[in-house]
Amino acid sequence: MSAPAARDTIAAISTAVGEGAIALVRISGENAIAVADAVFRGAEKPSQLPSHTQRLGEIVDREEAVDQVMIAVHRAPASYTGEDVVEISCHGGTLVTARVLQACLGAGARAAEPGEFTERAFLNGKMDLTQAEAVIDLIRARTDLGLRAAHEQLEGKLGSASDAIRTAIIDVLAQIEASIDFPEEGIDPAGAEALRERIASIETQIAALIGTAERGRILREGVRVVISGPTNAGKSSLLNRLLGYERAIVSDLHGTTRDTIEESINVNGVPVRLLDTAGLREAADEIERAGMAKTRESLNRADLVLQVVDASAAKPRDFGEPAAEVPVLVILNKSDLPEHPDWEGFEALRICALQDDAARAVEEAIQETIRARDVVAESSVAINVRHRDCLQRALDACRSARETLQQQLAPEYAAVDLRAALAGVAEIVGSADNEAVLDAVFSQFCIGK
Repeated sequence: MSAPAARDTIAAISTAVGEGAIALVRISGENAIAVADAVFRGAEKPSQLPSHTQRLGEIVDREEAVDQVMIAVHRAPASYTGEDVVEISCHGGTLVTARVLQACLGAGARAAEPGEFTERAFLNGKMDLTQAEAVIDLIRARTDLGLRAAHEQLEGKLGSASDAIRTAIIDVLAQIEASIDFPEEGIDPAGAEALRERIASIETQIAALIGTAERGRILREGVRVVISGPTNAGKSSLLNRLLGYERAIVSDLHGTTRDTIEESINVNGVPVRLLDTAGLREAADEIERAGMAKTRESLNRADLVLQVVDASAAKPRDFGEPAAEVPVLVILNKSDLPEHPDWEGFEALRICALQDDAARAVEEAIQETIRARDVVAESSVAINVRHRDCLQRALDACRSARETLQQQLAPEYAAVDLRAALAGVAEIVGSADNEAVLDAVFSQFCIGK
């Protein structure tokens, strides 16, 4: 956000679009209270109100009453953005909310960009960048565990961990730069060994954070579980059983499912994305071929494949070929029917997708996959892709610095590497000056947040 734009007074609807009991229109900036004075009519003007108080009145637009509202004033710096903020609680109709916003824009505010309120909170020191990202995670959380992880980050746990690493790098860098400034003292072999050990310790801390990336991906996106197998094996019946309602069409006809169907369930606090795919066989037409192409694409991106086959039928000709380089759980469905001799002694999960206990057995198998990825209730820090990339750059730079010291090269080389590591860690919390990174982060937010 450019400096002139940062000084603008902005306004936006901060609640979801549609009908509701209450909607919130938020104004922020140095002229926020003046804008409120222009549109609010009540016993007192907003400029006369103490901070963190609210009053009943009405919004007017060119002297025409728009709606009866409650208006709240939050004076800088004790506000979400760190600026003067006015929040107008109006009735939740689509038209009336738009009219209240239009009155604010007509009084001198401009429409806020996506994430601009939170971006101002970051720029004004109300939160670091990891906490700002936690806001969007909080909004998007689909399970209690995802919500808890977002709260942990909003409280600054990732920021604190990053600061600890940053401080450790600075300490090592200061000692190396002192040897550069005072070459007569230099770095003796014992000192170099101690520095290498300290850098190795920093690498361990960074690697531990990088190790939470998979946990973070699952908490934010969910475990991708692909239901695959031949046609008419009961894949759609299994999807319906896991969901608890009839989502997919079930038929005795082969090739009923032509496209990939995706739905989500909650398994022990972790979001699980179930993908019911088109059965693999010789395609009868172009549409079925396209569906099977999507099936193969889904298999390549899966965290777990549920390979569903008909236990009452012969083993498929191509059975046993790896569907994807991911864990595969073979499910012998239709266990209520006599089992075909081909499956005698075969290790698999035997279920009948039409029976209630099928969902419980499959969910327990999915939980095993989740546990293998260390996604547990005690998880605290869970980094995202951006954090991982920053940390990986820092880790690579630390390794390079340690190798430089090992090879007894000029300490200037190690200092350059450690400064690069420092920049990578600083970028996590947003202390590095990188406008492109900030734009990428805040563009994910909805308008009004």
